[in-house]
Amino acid sequence: MNNTTNSLPAFTGRNVPIKEIAQATGKDPQYIRIGLQKGIFRFGYAFKKDGSSEYNYLCPDKKVWEDLGYFRSKAEVGDAGNDE
Repeated sequence: MNNTTNSLPAFTGRNVPIKEIAQATGKDPQYIRIGLQKGIFRFGYAFKKDGSSEYNYLCPDKKVWEDLGYFRSKAEVGDAGNDE
């Protein structure tokens, strides 16, 4: 087996925001949210809040990368995250 530079990204378990996933895929954030709520997308989870119609979302960076091929490190997010 050839050991080339096929290194994996440095996963940290970062919760990738829905907005970021939507931008990376060119889809509307609501499309991503509904897909997670219905269990269509496997790169994250939608948790319905007790006694509410609202959801919380968890999209770990490793699962997003495995299913979508998208990865952005904490350092990259930290550098660009100050303008929100």
